[in-house]
Amino acid sequence: MPDEEKTVVRVGPQGRVVIPARLRAALGVVPGDELLAHAEGERLVLESRAAAGERLHGMFAHLATDGSIVDELIAERREEARREDAEWPA
Repeated sequence: MPDEEKTVVRVGPQGRVVIPARLRAALGVVPGDELLAHAEGERLVLESRAAAGERLHGMFAHLATDGSIVDELIAERREEARREDAEWPA
């Protein structure tokens, strides 16, 4: 389904909105799926957990390292302790 196709939906009692069948099929949404909802300006966005995870992964991909961040932090702290020990004679 092309992104530019629009479908009008109506907000029902208690704020419920029915996602049309062709949109559900195009997005692979099935009964029981949980969608994350958030506002982007004046827009309501619904996305699957998988789509949100992929989006976040892409946002933080530049931070990825080949090693463990915890291991890097421990190594930094040990080096800091060695420098402090060298500055203060026993």
